[in-house]
Amino acid sequence: MRSLYRTLVALGEGVSIAIDALRAYKLRTALTILGIVIGVTTVVTIVALVQGLNRAFSREIAQLGTSTLYVQKFPWIMTGQSWWEYRNRKDITMKEVQAIQKYSQLADAVAPTLYTVRKVTYRNKELRGVQVLGTTQDYLYTSNAFPEVGRFLMELDVSHRRPACVIGWEVADKLFGREDPLGKRIQIGGHPFRVVGVLQKKGQMFGFSLDNYVVIPIGAFEKLFGGNRSIDIEVHVKDPSLVEDAKLELEGILRRVRKVPPGKKNDFAINEQSMLMQAYRNLTTSLWAVAIGVGSISLLVGGIGIMNILLVSVTERTREIGIRKAVGAKNRDILWQFLVESMIIVALGVMVGIVLAIGLAKLIAQATPIPAAITPWVAVLGIGFVLCIGIVFGIYPASRAARLNPIESLRYE
Repeated sequence: MRSLYRTLVALGEGVSIAIDALRAYKLRTALTILGIVIGVTTVVTIVALVQGLNRAFSREIAQLGTSTLYVQKFPWIMTGQSWWEYRNRKDITMKEVQAIQKYSQLADAVAPTLYTVRKVTYRNKELRGVQVLGTTQDYLYTSNAFPEVGRFLMELDVSHRRPACVIGWEVADKLFGREDPLGKRIQIGGHPFRVVGVLQKKGQMFGFSLDNYVVIPIGAFEKLFGGNRSIDIEVHVKDPSLVEDAKLELEGILRRVRKVPPGKKNDFAINEQSMLMQAYRNLTTSLWAVAIGVGSISLLVGGIGIMNILLVSVTERTREIGIRKAVGAKNRDILWQFLVESMIIVALGVMVGIVLAIGLAKLIAQATPIPAAITPWVAVLGIGFVLCIGIVFGIYPASRAARLNPIESLRYE
């Protein structure tokens, strides 16, 4: 109990002396803190932006569905082969769709999808660059395309090639405003369609709207816009744990129906959201490396500045150190005094740096599409900076001060 009391008294005394010393040299202290502020601001700002991007990307990727596989002509991440090699692959047709529907044991929904971009009009309102999707009723499950009002396409709509459509939230908002769109007729690429549903709002992905599209039966799409193109097949797996098994199953079905000889590479791609996540992780690894590199250099410069200032302070306060030792201060008391001074300088720099970083990150998030996320562990990171930089760069000046000879120190002028 007595030793704890002595420790607390020594701590309080060390903090008091350190604060008085810093007040005596305000400009020098401010310039020393500046290096730490720049380093901490840089690191925390980059961390906040990367964390924000991570959250936004994960949220957007999740909209693709963790249980959905995409059979396509092109892979999402191209490696090895050139673009022309992928371009020369045979188109994916309804033959592959029918084979998957017939033979797959792990798929519970299979949606062939065709895409084009057309103008959509309603009365005197016009939207250009709207994505038109031709698909089946299973697209509801493969893409989580649930209606907010009305209904999705039904089997009869698809089998009879009805001119029925389901519109995205943005299309409904821009064409109809507060007017009820259900039952209204719109022109899609100059052809009339009746609106049967409005899809739930999805937001954006990679800066592109996920609500600027309309869905029509695939038969109507082929009739009006042509079907001489490769089909994308969305396959919803019964259970997320079966995704890898489903990929192997699909590969076998597709190789057989497309007559790919044994030993030959697949002439199709089976894409999934994990591929995008892996590519994103590779990108953010580089961002983390940049953050660590820039921040480390800034903090190193700030730490060296602290050590230099403390060495100067030791020289200037040599007589003071001699007097303290003469009246009973031990080496550990002098060591503690200068270590506390070092950590207080770093603590001030870290606090200012974190505040500036939070403000800067929020400003960037408001002024640009780049999101930012300040997480609680930033405080832990700040404490780590205080301890590491304060001790590492303060230990040499502090130990030098502690080793001073009290007699020689008293003679110092």
